[in-house]
Amino acid sequence: MTDMKTIRAPIRGDESFAPIRGAVHSSLTHDSAANHVTGRAAYTDDIAEPAGTLHAYLGVSEVAHGRILSMDLAAVRAAPGVVDVLTAAEIPGENDVSPTGKHDDPVFPEDLIQYHGQPLFAVIAESRDAARRAATLAKVEVEVLPHALDPEAAIAAGYPHVTEPLTLKRGELAEGREGAAHRLAGRVRIGGQDHMYLEGQISFAVPGEDDTVTVHCSTQHPSEAQHMVAHVLGVPSNAVVVQVRRMGGGFGGKESQMNLFAAVAAVAAKRLDRPVKIRPDRDQDMTATGKRHDFVVDYDVAFDGDGVIAAVEGSFAARCGFSADLSGPVTDRALFHADNAYFYPHVRLQSRPMKTNTVSNTAFRGFGGPQGVVAAERMIEEIAYALGRDPLDVRKANFYRKGRDLTPYHQEVTDNVILRLVEELETSADYRARRAEILAFNRENPVIRRGIALTPVKFGISFTATHFNQAGALIHVYNDGSIHLNHGGTEMGQGLNTKVAQVVADAFQVDIDTIRITATTTEKVPNTSATAASSGSDLNGMAALDAAEQIKARLVGFACESRGVAADAVRFLPNAVAIGDEVVPFAAFVKQAYMARVQLSAAGFYKTPDIHWDRASGTGRPFYYYAYGAACSEVEIDTLTGEYRVLRTDLLHDVGRSLNPDLDRGQVEGAFVQGMGWLTTEELWWDEAGRLRTHAPSTYKIPLASDAPRIFNVDLVSWNANAERTIKRSKAVGEPPFMLGISVLEALSMAVASVADYRTCPRLDTPATPERVLMAVERLKGQGA
Repeated sequence: MTDMKTIRAPIRGDESFAPIRGAVHSSLTHDSAANHVTGRAAYTDDIAEPAGTLHAYLGVSEVAHGRILSMDLAAVRAAPGVVDVLTAAEIPGENDVSPTGKHDDPVFPEDLIQYHGQPLFAVIAESRDAARRAATLAKVEVEVLPHALDPEAAIAAGYPHVTEPLTLKRGELAEGREGAAHRLAGRVRIGGQDHMYLEGQISFAVPGEDDTVTVHCSTQHPSEAQHMVAHVLGVPSNAVVVQVRRMGGGFGGKESQMNLFAAVAAVAAKRLDRPVKIRPDRDQDMTATGKRHDFVVDYDVAFDGDGVIAAVEGSFAARCGFSADLSGPVTDRALFHADNAYFYPHVRLQSRPMKTNTVSNTAFRGFGGPQGVVAAERMIEEIAYALGRDPLDVRKANFYRKGRDLTPYHQEVTDNVILRLVEELETSADYRARRAEILAFNRENPVIRRGIALTPVKFGISFTATHFNQAGALIHVYNDGSIHLNHGGTEMGQGLNTKVAQVVADAFQVDIDTIRITATTTEKVPNTSATAASSGSDLNGMAALDAAEQIKARLVGFACESRGVAADAVRFLPNAVAIGDEVVPFAAFVKQAYMARVQLSAAGFYKTPDIHWDRASGTGRPFYYYAYGAACSEVEIDTLTGEYRVLRTDLLHDVGRSLNPDLDRGQVEGAFVQGMGWLTTEELWWDEAGRLRTHAPSTYKIPLASDAPRIFNVDLVSWNANAERTIKRSKAVGEPPFMLGISVLEALSMAVASVADYRTCPRLDTPATPERVLMAVERLKGQGA
């Protein structure tokens, strides 16, 4: 056959073959980068609307807590363009979108309003503008009830927990305290954070025949959206298809929060037999969706004269909102990371997931871990100021090491590289010399003060709900040699699709252009886990590799049968297959295999090994491995106004053997800036009536380009391949570097402490806005006087 050219020549090695384009461990541009910057990347709102498409908008509560006495929607129904109005009475199945199955999160409440801005009904109209205008015409009579907006108020009012608390303990506190020379206690309030994704929540439902419906939505968890829509419609999951090509950001805000929007669109679409799209404006998106959990952490730490911790007790009270949502695992993970990189010989940590009359808080990058790390760093900082020592020395004295390597949840810390990594950054950032210079600068400058901090991070990788640690993928190799790849992960700008495609390209030894990645859909890969917990590449990359290896095994079998050679004589070379001394172009060999009726499609699967977790006892190995990092930040504050700027930041992060260094470096940079914003400028504020006042970019301040460090050095650890058998020995990079932003908070603390000669820990609450910095300066000045 003339199109099946072969080369017959001795094969002495692969030197004569140019390496493939896009292999693993090489920097490759994001697969949609050009489309992103030219506006050609298609999002859910860009999908062409079929004739007859309707638009939905939510009507929401104007009280924080109350009993619905009556709801007059006559004016809403009579408004121009309105086709229908949905309330709890119109839900055909279960009126619940709780991701944990607690039946505490209704699509629309029947009698009890639990937060200001809670959706009460949905207007379905010919246009979005008509629906939006009509939604304001409802007359709702409410018996107003007392409300509690934060954890402290909820505790004082006797509010319940939204889910079962967790306790982690090891050793005996009394024993640890008895031998310690020092002991201190304190409280830190840690603020929440809005996801502020560029693309807001959106769902577009298209009804099908019988009981079927297709939902296009911006979701990190297509399978959960599928199950929730089926649940609300009262149909089996096989009647619902959920599809997402890409999201314009997620950060955890589209893991469970899309459930309500997907359900509303689907119910309306099936009820009216017309396509329905729902896209709230930014204000409603921010008021109706959950955020990062606020925490109030009470800590009690005992330590010796060298700053070595002997015992830690901590209570972590969280603003969870009116329902459980994901607050259980979020508050659990706050405890998992309350040790950060430090060994606590005797420890007792307790979570308090408090019910509040606010929107239910949810997943956010780090999933509670960052709040735990802030608490750990606050204790280290307190010890340093109490003893008059450099906080970095106290950090090093408490690092996990051999013989001191058991976490509060009884997992052994292995592959521990934190000391080497920190010392490498300490040298490259010239920390000691710069700190000495800053101390001298502060002595000479009464108004402008500087601070510097070097902080570590140790972050556990895996879903703590063990069953989520699984993934699937589907690969088709077409008879022209082109490859179709689909997997259960979702692309939200992080480069997951690019990395998984690199894995497949490397497996088949073909150029990356050979592979086409298609939209994530529940029709192709079922029962997927959320793209969250920094596990996207770990899980989906391994599942895709499994599918590729299945097809390769069949191709090798065909080569052996057709050429009469042993399996070890078959090798995949760059864009070719060597069979003994014969070399066949990949596409030609695939065509031969097709003609011989070789199956060229495979479904891959992967489950993370060696993990287990017993929540009742608070013990196990919930994490497959740890990722490490460190940051050194220098800041400058104006003690007269509280204003500040970040002068320089140096980051060093452990990503194992990087699948794509450029993408990973981008994730580290972005995570740092987002973490810095959480701790400095991003303030959520509710008024006394329970209204969120920071509900738009005009009132909620995310970092700008001008807020980035003036000098910003980012590097990846080059010497630490993952000790566990992850995909190509890489490590997760989505969440761990978020906590590097804590270095800015700690540097601000040093600058503030300078006004009282570093004798007192400033105890900055977060976000450390200029106002809070100024108040802390004035407070310490008063103590000095």
